[in-house]
Amino acid sequence: MFDFLTDSRSDDTIAITALTEAALPDWLDTQPASVRKWADLQGFKAKKAQIVSLPGDDGGVGRVLLGLGKEGEALSPWTFVGLPATLPRGNYAFDGVPDAAFATTAALGWALGTYRFERYKLSDSEAPRPHPHLAIPEGCDRAYVEAAARATFLVRDLINTPPNDMGPADLEREAFDLAARLGAEATSVIGEDLIDANFPAIYAVGKGSERAPRLIDLRWGDPSHPKVTLVGKGVCFDTGGYNLKPGSGMALMKKDMGGAAHVLGLAHMIVSLNVPVRLRVLVAAVENSVSGNAFRPSDVIDTHKGLTVEIGNTDAEGRLILADALSLASEESPELIVDFATLTGAARSALGPELPPYFTDGEDLAAAFSASAAATADPVWRLPLWPAYADNLKSNIADLRNDGGPFAGAVVAALFLKRFVARPERWIHLDIYGWNPEKRAGRPVGGEAMAMRAIFDMIRTRFES
Repeated sequence: MFDFLTDSRSDDTIAITALTEAALPDWLDTQPASVRKWADLQGFKAKKAQIVSLPGDDGGVGRVLLGLGKEGEALSPWTFVGLPATLPRGNYAFDGVPDAAFATTAALGWALGTYRFERYKLSDSEAPRPHPHLAIPEGCDRAYVEAAARATFLVRDLINTPPNDMGPADLEREAFDLAARLGAEATSVIGEDLIDANFPAIYAVGKGSERAPRLIDLRWGDPSHPKVTLVGKGVCFDTGGYNLKPGSGMALMKKDMGGAAHVLGLAHMIVSLNVPVRLRVLVAAVENSVSGNAFRPSDVIDTHKGLTVEIGNTDAEGRLILADALSLASEESPELIVDFATLTGAARSALGPELPPYFTDGEDLAAAFSASAAATADPVWRLPLWPAYADNLKSNIADLRNDGGPFAGAVVAALFLKRFVARPERWIHLDIYGWNPEKRAGRPVGGEAMAMRAIFDMIRTRFES
């Protein structure tokens, strides 16, 4: 378990009282005048995630008040992440835990709020403040909290690592290390071997870089269990190719392997919590570079499925490598295919950086996923696979183009991917941002896991029953 989550209270444990706006007046009525005055002076109204420390007789913190917001609002780990980020070192425990859901959500929020990325911080002058400790609330699902927090930290760490240390081979090593820890099988196809293995689109996108492209393949679980396949976009850096991005557009392109990071984090959760599925994880890992060997606008490339693609834009490369991986995933007819990809700026324009869109033709799948997203406070929003926009992918000389005009970019990209999925009613495509653009308590600027807990909840609910 994380060392900042402890098994029991100690004599010096400080109570955390969590209150809704509606419950605050009655609670204050039971408190001494000094407490009421301090809470009033600090402006404590029990707004969601509001934190106030009450002074103790010894000059330290005597009690912590945490706002839960309006009565009946869904609980979220993000309500609790500010606690370890702001409280001084010490031992803390929640004063009254209404149910197991509260206990698990609170502990997960505390764990997530301790994240730091310090791999490149070499100066002792910025030594981190020690984390406070939380006594595990009664009823907490400790195994889930640990799995979800470690998976989130893995996603964040992989995305935050700069591209000089996170190329295709580095991503492969991370995947193989994870497989070894989980007891999974791992293989890969590298460089020109991709041609012989019939993954021509992955090779075409990655061949312009000195760092060889590869397809990483992880397997785990009982072969008799339902098959679930996760596919991740692993563009370790995206220059845009010959359709070169401007400097501002390249600034965050280390996160273009965020889809790969997500499926590895999700695999960690599924295996750690022993969900009864036959899991397969496919990661197409490339670097989209500019060189004499890079693919060009107007090239026509082959794909694993046999469809030909005219390249209208070399900066629409993610869908090409996913096409090969999704075609391979479909050959086993899994019960579910989920792909994660930092795919389009259009998705951000439509829904912003915090709300990832998803696409599926499965109505029951969409209902189950949306329910899991609400239950886990891990928000998503469904966008349509609008069939009329598929005309934007028509080519005069190939089966389809990889670009589709200036409008509905996220939808058109999803329709492109759909062409490579055998059973789209069993497929979910997530167009994620994978990044916190602004610093908030417990959510530093940098890589972020999005929709991962929601997908996990849907998979566990669907296949454990």
